[in-house]
Amino acid sequence: MIDQTILFLYQALFFVTPLIMAKSTSELFEFNKILFIYISTILITFFWVLKMILNKKIILKKTVLDIPILVFLFSQVVSTVTSIDINTSIFGYYGRFNGGLLSIICYVLLYYGLVSNLIDVKKLLKTVLVSSLFVILWAIPGHFSHDLTCLLFAGQFNNSCWDNTTLAFRPELRAFSTLGQPNWLGAYLAIVFFIGIYYLIKNKDNAKYFILNTLYLFLNFSMILFSRSRSALLSVLVGLILFLSYYLFFVKTNVKKLLLILLVVTVIPILLFKTGEEKLDKFITLSTYQNIFIKKTITSPCTGQACLTSTEETTTPSLNITESFDIRKIVWEGAWKLAVKYPIFGTGVETFAYSYNLVRPVEHNLTSEWDYVYNKAHNEYLNFLATTGFVGLGSYVLLIGFFIYFVISKIKYQKSNLIVCLLIGYFTILITNFFGFSTTTVQLFFYLIPAFIFLITDSTGSTDLTKGSTQRSTPTSFNKLQIFFIFLLFSSIIYLLFSTVVYYMADVNYSLGTKYAKIDDQQKAAAYLEKAIQLRKEPVYEDRFSSTLAYLSALATLQNQKDMGKQIAVMSDSYNRELVKKYPKNVFYWKTRAKNMFYFYQVTNNENEILEGIQALQNARKLSPTDPKISYSLALYYSTLYDSSKDTIKKQSWKDLSLSEIDKTIELKSNFREAYLFKGQLLKKYGQTSEAKRVFEYILKNFNKNDPDVLKELQ
Repeated sequence: MIDQTILFLYQALFFVTPLIMAKSTSELFEFNKILFIYISTILITFFWVLKMILNKKIILKKTVLDIPILVFLFSQVVSTVTSIDINTSIFGYYGRFNGGLLSIICYVLLYYGLVSNLIDVKKLLKTVLVSSLFVILWAIPGHFSHDLTCLLFAGQFNNSCWDNTTLAFRPELRAFSTLGQPNWLGAYLAIVFFIGIYYLIKNKDNAKYFILNTLYLFLNFSMILFSRSRSALLSVLVGLILFLSYYLFFVKTNVKKLLLILLVVTVIPILLFKTGEEKLDKFITLSTYQNIFIKKTITSPCTGQACLTSTEETTTPSLNITESFDIRKIVWEGAWKLAVKYPIFGTGVETFAYSYNLVRPVEHNLTSEWDYVYNKAHNEYLNFLATTGFVGLGSYVLLIGFFIYFVISKIKYQKSNLIVCLLIGYFTILITNFFGFSTTTVQLFFYLIPAFIFLITDSTGSTDLTKGSTQRSTPTSFNKLQIFFIFLLFSSIIYLLFSTVVYYMADVNYSLGTKYAKIDDQQKAAAYLEKAIQLRKEPVYEDRFSSTLAYLSALATLQNQKDMGKQIAVMSDSYNRELVKKYPKNVFYWKTRAKNMFYFYQVTNNENEILEGIQALQNARKLSPTDPKISYSLALYYSTLYDSSKDTIKKQSWKDLSLSEIDKTIELKSNFREAYLFKGQLLKKYGQTSEAKRVFEYILKNFNKNDPDVLKELQ
C-alpha cells in the first residue's frame, strides 16, 4: 500500500506540476508549482520514512551520483551561509522561487525517494506524456486569440487579460500555456518530445498507438514552434541528430520508416508554421498557414498578470525591443565579472537580482529592458558561477558529467531505446539552460531523469522496471520506539504541511496588497500586507508594507491628521530600518528607504528626512553604481533641498549637486528622455533659460518633435 501511494504521489507530481496555476497568488505559475513540489516532497518523504520505521531498517539505495550530489549540496549550503541575502538563498528569489536551497533539498529527496522505492518508471513516463498533451491542448486556443487561461481567470475567451507590452505575454505570438513563459514551455516540451519518440518506436507494430504517437509528436513539435523558443528548437534538432546517429549505428532496424515519421512530424510543422527566425524562414517557400487565420488583438497596458481590459482590434504596435541575445551577452558579461569578484562561493544562492547590480555593464542602460530586474543570469551555468562561485559551478558540472559518463558506459553494453531517449531529453535541458535558466517543471526532469535511468538499469544491469531495492514486509506489531518515531514523524509532517499552507495564504494576502496598491487604494493594501506579515515574516512583504505605510503617512498629513501621519511614519521606518540592517547589500531596500524619506519629509517638513534619503541613495549607488535612476533621484532630492533652503551658500551647493547628478544620469543613459526633460526644468528653475531651451530643443529633435511636456515648457 505504501509503495502504491508513493507511486501515485510521483504520478501526481509529474501530472499536476506542469498544469497547476492560480489567480489568487502573486505569481500565477512558478509559485504554485513550487508549493506543489514542496507538498509532494513532504508526503513522499513521509511515506518513505514510515516504510523505514515499519521495516525497522534504512531504505536508501546507493547510486553512482551519491558523491557528486553530496559535493553539490555542500557547495549550495556553504554559499547560502555566506550569502549577501540568506533569506533569498534559502527560499529563492521571490517571484522565481525555484533554485533556492530549500528547493534543491526537495529535488534531492525526490531523487532518492524515487530510486529507493518500488516505482514503475513506465507508468510515470505515460503520466508525463498525458500531462504534456493537456499542456499542448491548453495552449492551442490562445494562439488563435482565445486563451483558456483568460477564460478561466478573467471570464473572457480572448487574450485581453495579458500584459501586451511584452512579447512574453502575447499567446497569439508566442505560446506559453500553463508554464508561464514561452521558453519554459519550449524547454519542457523538448524533454517530453524524446519520451514520445521512445513510445513511437515501442508501438511501431501497433497501428493504433503508432498513429497516436505520431500525432502527439506532430502536436508537440508544432507547439515548440508556436512558443518561438529558439533554444528549445535548437535542443530538439541537436537531439534528433544524436538519436538518429545512435539508431543508424546501433539499432539499424526500420530506419527508413523512423526517418520518414520524424521528417513528417518536424518538417511539415516547419513548412506550415515556420520557425520565427527570418534568416531561416525566408528559405521556406511553402507556407499554407497564413496570419489571416490569426485574429490579433492588443489591449491597453495591463499592470497585473491577469486583469480585465477592453479589447481593441488593430494592428500590432511597433515596439522598440532590443534583440534578446544582445541583452543576454550584456548580462553574461556581468555574471562573469561577479565570478571574478566573488570566485569561491559566489554572492549566495539565487542572489543574482541583487549582486548583478554591483557589476551591471553601462551598456545595459541602452537596451529596451534597462529597468527590468534581472534575477537570473539567463544562463544556468553562469548563474551558478556568479551566485555560488567556481566551487558551485564545478560541483554542478561534476554532477552532470558523472551522470552522462555512467549512462554512456551503460549504452555500450545495454542497447536500450528508452535510456537513449531519456539521455537525449536530459541533453535538451543542458542546451535550453545554456540560453536560459531552470524552472520548477524542467528542474524535476533534471534531477529525476537520472533516477529513471538508475531504476531501469538497476545496480545489476537489469531492465526490470518494477524491481525495487527492498523486499515487501508486513509488520505484525509495533514496539514503543516505533510508536515514538511514528508520532514524531506525524508531528513533523503536519507542521511542514501547515507551514506550506501558511506560506500560500500569506502570498495571497501579499498579492491582494500589491493589487490594491496598484489601483492606489493604499489603506486596503496596507491591511492585506499586514495580514501577510502576521502569517509569514517575509522581507519582501515587509518592504512593500513599509513603502505603503510611508505613502499613507504623507496622505494623513495632507488631510490634517498630522499626529496619525507621524505614528504611521514611525511604524514604516521601523520596518525599513530592520530590513536594511539585516540585509545591507540588498539595493532594493535602500531604494525603499530613500523613497520613504521623501514621504516623511512631507510629514515633518524637516530637511533631515531628505538628507537621510540622500544617504540611502548613496548607499544604493555603492551597490548599483550604473543605475541611472539613482542619480536621477539624487538630482530630485538636491533640487528639493534647493527649494527648501534659505541659506544662499547651501542653495548654490544644492543647485550644483542637482545639475551634476542629472548629468551623471544622462552619462549613464544617453537615451533617457525623462532625464533630459528634468535637466531642462532644473536649468529653467535656476534661471539658465538659454541652456534650458537648448535641452528642450534637443528632446524635440531626438525623441519626439510633438512632445507635449516639452512644448509646454517652451511656451
